[in-house]
Amino acid sequence: MSDVRDTEPRLLKEPRGGVPDVISTLDGYHRYCETLAMSDGPLAADAERASGFRYGHEDWLIQFKRSSAGIALLDPVALSREGADWNELNNAVGDAVWILHDSLMDLPGFADIGLTPQRLFDTEIAARLLGLHRFGLAAVTEHYLGITLAKEHSAADWSYRPLPRDWRNYAALDVEVLIELESLMRADLKRNGKDEWAQEEFTYALAEGLAGRKPHPIPWLRVSRITQLSRDPQGLAIAKSLWEERDRLARQYDIAPTLLLTDSSIIEAAQAKPHNAAQFRALRSLNERVRIRTGTEQDKMFERYAPIQRAVKPKVWKLAIDRAMALKPNQWPSMPAPEPTDGGVVNAPRSMKLWEQRHPDRYERLQRVRRVVNQIAQDTRTPAEIVLKPQILRNLCWLEDPQEVDIAEFLRGQGARQWQVKLVAPSVSGVII
Repeated sequence: MSDVRDTEPRLLKEPRGGVPDVISTLDGYHRYCETLAMSDGPLAADAERASGFRYGHEDWLIQFKRSSAGIALLDPVALSREGADWNELNNAVGDAVWILHDSLMDLPGFADIGLTPQRLFDTEIAARLLGLHRFGLAAVTEHYLGITLAKEHSAADWSYRPLPRDWRNYAALDVEVLIELESLMRADLKRNGKDEWAQEEFTYALAEGLAGRKPHPIPWLRVSRITQLSRDPQGLAIAKSLWEERDRLARQYDIAPTLLLTDSSIIEAAQAKPHNAAQFRALRSLNERVRIRTGTEQDKMFERYAPIQRAVKPKVWKLAIDRAMALKPNQWPSMPAPEPTDGGVVNAPRSMKLWEQRHPDRYERLQRVRRVVNQIAQDTRTPAEIVLKPQILRNLCWLEDPQEVDIAEFLRGQGARQWQVKLVAPSVSGVII
């Protein structure tokens, strides 16, 4: 493996078995499931969505590879409409390990249609545990196999049909070398004494991913930079009204909300609070359709949505603002108090300035505990944020009196895995006073 890392990476232009067509018929699906069932070994898997183009988060393409079964590209939307039984594929694969990169991105989409992997190997999680500085699939593939993958279509509109050949080529390459990669990384994890850690992480990720996407308790608060309005309740009312109208229209037209109105435009309107038509017209971003210029082929993809954008007139934004402006102060929303975590603990603030200036005792405690965790990270050659999630560390040090709690039990309640608890709890207990 050291030879690979010292040589110039070679570009893998196409899968060795060629670029497959997309399977979108039940006959093709049945044949592929039969082929999978006759194959053995782990299953490489990946999925592509139309994020930034369509309203939903569903998969528009799923890629698989399994030893003698080769690569298959499946259209899950078309197949589901045809009545495909996804348990047919689950049964064909059985309890084989599914190899994914960044599985928490893809597992929820799999769960949505009924795909249920029983075992997982996540190459991104493995890369993080092994201390790699770059975790993207192309970087990990280059590190272990001396191969670089072309990534020019990663942000494509995967709902487009028919898929161009070069898009299908890109999608197929994402699973082409995952099986070889898993073999090398599994050996590396064992060599570094981290194979059991990895298995705990994979089990956790599998359960989290198949549990599905968790809806945000207050969806409109997902507007980027909404905290700029935290002391402006009327501004929050405008932001909420615009977000709700944008979401309604985006759902109706099946278009990404930010292609109708950007988050920055919502914040601008909330801060400006236009009282009349003239003030509204002065906000150019609310009166012009969203145009995204990347200088790449993506520009053409975005332009396909121009008719929908033009169908949504600026008047809808003005009416949404007017509704918010008509509210009385007692009807204005406010920023919610921090939600408690699964362990019943409120998330500690992230601002170190706040810690240092207003809570110096807690700040000093956090510094002591961080030094211990950083030393463990150095000793195990594992990134500190992998040894223990920084937010868990902050939550622990934010407690009024952490000596009154069982440190190991607290960490488990916050979602730390057993390997992390065993690694961290004894040392942290000795310095958290």
